[in-house]
Amino acid sequence: MENITNNTLTIYHGGDEFITNPEIRIGKYTKDFYWGFYFTILPEQAERLALRNIRKSVVSVYNCTISAQLNVKQFEKMSDEWLDFIVMCRNGGSHGYDLVEGPMADDTIYNYVQDFVEGKISRNAFWELARFRYPTHQISFHTARALACLTYERSYNLR
Repeated sequence: MENITNNTLTIYHGGDEFITNPEIRIGKYTKDFYWGFYFTILPEQAERLALRNIRKSVVSVYNCTISAQLNVKQFEKMSDEWLDFIVMCRNGGSHGYDLVEGPMADDTIYNYVQDFVEGKISRNAFWELARFRYPTHQISFHTARALACLTYERSYNLR
């Protein structure tokens, strides 16, 4: 994975509404990389996420040039460091990054993460199960400074 700082990326957000001005919302549950606003560079992944919504399925598209002034954490692939970071975040631990990028613990992977946290499977068993999953990607924005790097382009309906 190349360094994302100062590169312009097209990123996608799948959901149930048009979002022209993303904001960080504190929800009931923390996510992979803690509370933030999540995107992907994979349009098909954003579409899969959007289609999980019953009411409406929308993909919003943005351009993003990530400033070198931001505190960025990148995970090139699933690793022990990535797993430990997700476990920490999912358990309510915070971090000081403006932006975090790396693989996504989708529903199946997250079930493996939860089994690992609860001691139902070992770290080695987690990696055996996780290595067969398709590639995923997420980039999460955790501060207003990070969100300022975004330029809304368009949104489209899937249904």
